Amino acid sequence: MLTSKFSIPEIIFGHGSLAYTATCARRLGGEPGFFVSAPGLEQAGWVGRDFDSLDADALEGVFFNNVTANPRDHQVSEGATRYMDEGCDVVIALGGGSPMDAAKGIALLASNGGTVQDYEGANRIQRPLPPMVFIPSTAGSGADISQFAIITDHRRHVKMSIISRTLVPNISIIDPTVLTTKPRDLIIAAAIDALAHAVESYVSRLAFALTENQSLKAIDLIIKHLPAALKTGSLEALEQLGIAATSAAMAFSNASLGMEHALAHSLGGMLDVVHGMVHPVLLPPVMRYNLQACPEKLADIGEIVIGKRRCSAEATALAGIDQLAGYCHSLKIPTRLRDIVTDRATLPQVCRMAANDACLLTNPRDATWEDMLQICEDAW
Repeated sequence: MLTSKFSIPEIIFGHGSLAYTATCARRLGGEPGFFVSAPGLEQAGWVGRDFDSLDADALEGVFFNNVTANPRDHQVSEGATRYMDEGCDVVIALGGGSPMDAAKGIALLASNGGTVQDYEGANRIQRPLPPMVFIPSTAGSGADISQFAIITDHRRHVKMSIISRTLVPNISIIDPTVLTTKPRDLIIAAAIDALAHAVESYVSRLAFALTENQSLKAIDLIIKHLPAALKTGSLEALEQLGIAATSAAMAFSNASLGMEHALAHSLGGMLDVVHGMVHPVLLPPVMRYNLQACPEKLADIGEIVIGKRRCSAEATALAGIDQLAGYCHSLKIPTRLRDIVTDRATLPQVCRMAANDACLLTNPRDATWEDMLQICEDAW
């Protein structure tokens, strides 16, 4: 058995754990803290509640919210300048993948200098980052757990993957209560994002026993609890989705992802497509493409999805993929590429860009940009 590493942050999980933000921040560093979030979370009241925690502990905080979906390099640069001008220390992020990735980028530039582009790729960060405390507001992105940061280069229209152990936050505070204000479409997008993380990490070329267990657990929890979360909005179901997202993040952070995420990054960078909307469209066809390379593993996933084993690994895998595609369709979310991309003529360029994405390296089956274009055409 090969020796592998498994990196995760300290995790504080439970209802009301948001109240521990100040305690964790103070334990890790000085003040003022640099607090990154997004306007939607301000409107929902969660930013105010978290600042109440800081105020109660007399911890000074500097607030930064110039963050959009698919966060831009210039937003990260602006945040890093503000961080340094204010003499900040610990970085606190509350939000989905966009605020958390932006916060990682800000911490990176504040400590290492240069531009975000200098760190594109794997293991290019030389100096330690400031301490980071992250609070996810969705059960999906896994940015609070992972050693990935995804930042858009707005000039090249490329979503850059930055990968380094130093990007793993020190502490992740996971409070399922924050999920209760999420609208139905965001719960779905986050859950399918976590499902894609779990599926791709399970079949990744770098998967090993510790990641595989987390991947399968995440798939099982999402299949079982997403329907209840959508139907009733129960805190128990949302908590299980939070556990699933955390497990999936542990898996993909250490095993990486595959072709579907390479395409998702390219679509997001070029066309500003919302990340969570790509997976219901492309995950099933990418799984079909990968079937010949890992039939037994896709059969393991199929058995969870359909609840039983068919006569062969291939039959079980295909039944699972078909049921997953049908389930996404039943949610009344986009399941065809034409629903999220307006110009079919851009697909060759999207696929050429995806061919350079680091996630493609760990896909279980080799793929050219032409192979990916065929998948996109089939999904159109």
